[in-house]
Amino acid sequence: MDTPLTTIAVVGLGTMGTGIAEVLARAGREVIGIDVSEAAARQAVASLEASTARAVLRERITEQERHDVLARFRTFSDLQAAADAELVIEVVPETYEIKQQVFRELDAVVSPTAILATGTNALSVTRLAAESKHPERVLGLHFFNPAPAMKLVEVVSSVLTAPPAVESVTRLARELGKEPVAVGDRPGFVADGLLFGYLNQAAAMYEANYASREDIDAAMKLGCGLPMGPLALLDLIGIDTARTVLEAMYTASRDRLHAPAPVLGQLSEAGLTGRKAGRGFYTYDAPGGQDVVPDALTPAESAGAVAGREVSSVGVAGSGTMASGIAEVFAKAGYSVVLAARSQEKADTAKARIAKSLGRSVSKGRMTEEARDETLARITPAGTLDSFADVDLAVEAVAEDLEIKRELFTTLDKVCKPGAVLATTTSSLPVVAVARVTSRPEDVIGMHFFNPAPAMKLVEVVRTVLTADDVHATVREVCLKVRKHPVDCGDRAGFIVNALLFPYLNNAIKMVEEHYATLDDIDAAMKLGGGYPMGPFELLDVVGLDVSLAIEKVLHSEFRDPGLAPAPLLEHLVAAGCLGRKTGRGFREYARR
Repeated sequence: MDTPLTTIAVVGLGTMGTGIAEVLARAGREVIGIDVSEAAARQAVASLEASTARAVLRERITEQERHDVLARFRTFSDLQAAADAELVIEVVPETYEIKQQVFRELDAVVSPTAILATGTNALSVTRLAAESKHPERVLGLHFFNPAPAMKLVEVVSSVLTAPPAVESVTRLARELGKEPVAVGDRPGFVADGLLFGYLNQAAAMYEANYASREDIDAAMKLGCGLPMGPLALLDLIGIDTARTVLEAMYTASRDRLHAPAPVLGQLSEAGLTGRKAGRGFYTYDAPGGQDVVPDALTPAESAGAVAGREVSSVGVAGSGTMASGIAEVFAKAGYSVVLAARSQEKADTAKARIAKSLGRSVSKGRMTEEARDETLARITPAGTLDSFADVDLAVEAVAEDLEIKRELFTTLDKVCKPGAVLATTTSSLPVVAVARVTSRPEDVIGMHFFNPAPAMKLVEVVRTVLTADDVHATVREVCLKVRKHPVDCGDRAGFIVNALLFPYLNNAIKMVEEHYATLDDIDAAMKLGGGYPMGPFELLDVVGLDVSLAIEKVLHSEFRDPGLAPAPLLEHLVAAGCLGRKTGRGFREYARR
């Protein structure tokens, strides 16, 4: 198994197999492509011809290099063609029966020293290895789609795998320009193990009619910086494939968060498996198409909708980073803003923070000095909420403590004029709980900005069962005027973003607790395999472990799902005062400023 892997067979020439073959051929390997379907083989060759032609056009390779790459890729319809391969990578359909049949046939064909790799992302590598005459040479080699572009490769060992085999394919992955991550054998491995639980929860959220497919996807893209929303990603992966992965994960974990949402089964049984079928959660221009086309679920134009109330002045309560950021957003959009804190000094300090932020915009050429001065002139700092007497919209951005917020809303109820909209920026507390302390709960709504408010485009608009239609319309109109993207959701813990984000973060912590993977490998897997801007542990340390724990507790309390219980490691770190970047230590240690 120390033999250099120069001749490699790829069994199964679907999208993934073709992508892997391209990566190998471009890296100078002799590639034997095998598929029982001659049409699939022809398509694989055509795909490689097209991609290399584009590479020549973009001057990434020469015409001679393209010729050499194409010459290194040969296709066959019989597994006998793999006889000379030092490594065989199977990417056939995701069933034990088909994969085991391939492994049994390969045993009779390849050299006893050849490495056999499965491309599965859901099935047990150990179970597949046990079917082989040489289980020590069987491992998992999980590329991500599209294979030529995605950097991550998970190298999966079973208890039977010989270390030299792992070393050989790990070395190969690096030579291919990939980032290999070593993991043990369990369904989903690292990246999909975290990703599919999140996708499943998003499907369940949609199925419960909590939010529209468009709002769920927009919330996760704009609120978390993800390249795709979860429902669009399910359509890309294939809803039937996702269901298979989740079934395997649930069989292993018995965690209800992995039990496939019924809607995945319903869509799969109906043949609505996503892009490849032309329809899944969304409808596409054609089977295999990428462009979403309107269907019966596409939101209609809002003509004839309820009109909102007039808003020209806004009050922002609070003096922290979020309050300052929200006040800046409204002032830049032309609103008169009253920024009220517990003292005049705190209010002045908050305005100074805004001036500093606007100054950075001027220095970067994003704003003129005149616009900065006009924006600052619209902000009036105040040391009391009495200054909210004439505002049309009052937005609180104080500490995430229910009693503090209830006390503040009791005051707003007395101070604000009739017809003023009262909004809370809570990220996890029940909006109706603050609405009920007022004499006008119909005027109260959630308006959850994301930090930093000037930069983040998302606002979750949270209606309670008591919120008036025109109040909802008012806040949506205001969001658009301040150039934010509003998404509608009901009044339940976590709303959209936190309800999907924090169980994913919690599951990452559990992986570390179970010694399945390291912090660095998990962070790398999610950035390179999932396209996440930050790994889960980087994000936890930025958010703050105390904040994360508080949100996890709220989610667990509301939904009563054992899978949502905060990971003990998170609780222990918080108890020890290791709260992340703000204390210099969380999951990692940071240099003190």
